[in-house]
Amino acid sequence: MFSRLPATTRPGTANNYDNTPRVPFVDDKGDGRLDHYFNSKVNASLRYSHREFNQIDNPVIPLPLGADNSQGNVHIVNKQWAGGLTYTISPTSLLEFRLGITRSIAGKWPLQLGMPNMEQDYGIKGLPTDPSIAGGLNTQSISGYQAMGRRNSVPQFQNPLAIDPKVNYSKIRGRHSMKFGWEFQTIHTEISDFSPQYGNDTYAGQFSRPSGRSSNNIYNIADFLLGARSSYAFTNFVVVNYRQRMNFFYFQDDFKVSPKLTLNVGARYEYATPQWEADNLLSNFDPAGLKLIQAGGGGIYGRALVKPDRNNWAPRFGLAYNIMKRTVIRGGYGVSYIHFNRMGGENMLSYNGPTVVTTTIDQVPTNPTCAADQAAPTCFRTTMMGYVPAMVTADRFSTLTSRVNYTPADNRTGYVQSWHFTIQHEIRRDLVFDVGYVGNRGVKLMILGDYNQARPNGLGENLAVQPRRPIQTFGQVQISWGGGFSDYNGLQMKIEKKFSGGLYVLNSFTWSKSIDNAAGHLEVFNGDNSRANYRDLKNEKGVGSYNQPFNNTTTLVYDLPYGKGRKFGASAHPVINGIAGGWRLTMINTMTSGQPVNLNYAPTTQLSVATGGAPTYRPNLLGDFMAPEGQRNIDNYFDKNNVVSPTDPRYPFGNAGRNIARGYAFYQADLGLHKAFPLWKEGRQIEFRSEFFNLLNHTNFGIPNNTRTSSAFGTIRSTFPARQIQFALKYVF
Repeated sequence: MFSRLPATTRPGTANNYDNTPRVPFVDDKGDGRLDHYFNSKVNASLRYSHREFNQIDNPVIPLPLGADNSQGNVHIVNKQWAGGLTYTISPTSLLEFRLGITRSIAGKWPLQLGMPNMEQDYGIKGLPTDPSIAGGLNTQSISGYQAMGRRNSVPQFQNPLAIDPKVNYSKIRGRHSMKFGWEFQTIHTEISDFSPQYGNDTYAGQFSRPSGRSSNNIYNIADFLLGARSSYAFTNFVVVNYRQRMNFFYFQDDFKVSPKLTLNVGARYEYATPQWEADNLLSNFDPAGLKLIQAGGGGIYGRALVKPDRNNWAPRFGLAYNIMKRTVIRGGYGVSYIHFNRMGGENMLSYNGPTVVTTTIDQVPTNPTCAADQAAPTCFRTTMMGYVPAMVTADRFSTLTSRVNYTPADNRTGYVQSWHFTIQHEIRRDLVFDVGYVGNRGVKLMILGDYNQARPNGLGENLAVQPRRPIQTFGQVQISWGGGFSDYNGLQMKIEKKFSGGLYVLNSFTWSKSIDNAAGHLEVFNGDNSRANYRDLKNEKGVGSYNQPFNNTTTLVYDLPYGKGRKFGASAHPVINGIAGGWRLTMINTMTSGQPVNLNYAPTTQLSVATGGAPTYRPNLLGDFMAPEGQRNIDNYFDKNNVVSPTDPRYPFGNAGRNIARGYAFYQADLGLHKAFPLWKEGRQIEFRSEFFNLLNHTNFGIPNNTRTSSAFGTIRSTFPARQIQFALKYVF
């Protein structure tokens, strides 16, 4: 494998290779719409939209080796039908029917399909040879370094079908404008998102580290050379068919109390079933009986193994009050429920045995060597010994070696409360100033953890993870439950010069803070984690990974004052006007605080309390973790002497808070230059657009390496895109 690595592009043993591979894509979209006017009371519309997207996501390490950052061949097809009928019952009442049908086919496949498989190329036996799965190097994860081979989550696909009918009845009565409605959604999703179907080898145990030596990722390289993997995982191929139904009933009244005061009052009742599988290929963990229970009949709970939440009432309230001739105050409050949670495969109860068998073996070299057909945590199986195909068959399913997904049967629906209070004042006819307070709070948000998280090792103790778990008949029990929360509070100010005299200007400023205890699973940035420390959730509270306190955006649209209808050159020759007249300039200037950064370290097996979906292990701080301002640069962002990895196995979670660091601020100006060229026939023209992103070519640095056990800790080796220029022509007829 190492002989297939590309030559380094930089000196040193860390951050020594740069590559920006091409990522070609083709994105085709089309729409068709038909509107029909039956009579003065009835009209209808029908629209069809079609999109096809294909992308080749080349890996940072070129083939044939590859790297796990590559999504492979991405193929997406979206088809949508949308229809509506409107019936005017009377001048004060209206009936609307709407129907939307959306079908998507979305998947990604490894670029290595068709290449020699693991046995043919590397002599590693036991992995699939089916050409729809096999090909190339499987995922080789050496902790602290770029993982090589394929991305372990491909191939995969999700093909949803959503049918969404809606009926609204609107009625104006006196000073009341009322709307009553019902909406129904049915969602069918065909899913194969279970991994690793082609195996995954991890080297994180530092088994080759001499006694008394400090933890260093270089020992994970040594483990790799010796074939001493700390864990290996394998999953069978399965397709499941998920189902869900939702009903929404709502009422809203816009009440004009007086010429100065308008109230908006409404309420929604929302009922959504938990997801179930069409053929009952689903199971859940029973914490009382310490066993897996299988889906069957007996109503929605019998099929979903999670009880529906029937208490989802969502009030809405708003007001607008004109306190003075040019001053208006506005406020509002509302509740929104989150009925669809898709955290990859992490909260799917079909992702359980015996349907899906994901066998993960954590091992230590003190165990005896496995027999040829043996794969168990009680023995040690080197990389060269390969895999055992039977380890992912239903009859070999074991809760000791396969992750179990668990959603509590009484899990409630998460929701977000949102509110705002705004004052708007018209300074002059075309100049408006807004200042407002905006807040929201999310509760019962779904996050992840290990329900069977192990206790830490004692002083001088060096047990593997499994013997320290509280439930000895199970390995990882990944719980998806409503243990998450979020808080956002922000001051928002806006000054807007409305378009006049050829000029429009808008400046928006936000000063805010976002706090939560976990990131969204598919929105994990800069070392943050959707998996929390289940045994100490209160210490996961910190600023969210979305927290960028200061944001200022200035938008400008300016019609250059030359050409027909402009201040100058109104009578210019048509040729001159066609070339020099009628240009429009646009600009967006963005300034934001740097992104939050979560300090972490890669623990040895001795300090680990979980496997697979592990929480973030944060280091200990001995003082200010930032390098002194005069010494801080892209090679020395953190003070390494004040950030240390824990060594006492009793305390694997250090004293560093979550997301306490922050990267460099972001500054960017984007410019656009547009013009319409009229053609020989009325109503036809060519529109020209030129756009300059990052006009000044300002270098905006990425985040620093935040893993203390990495030799690259505290260095920055990425930037946001440099200046990009694009041109476009549009024919309007």
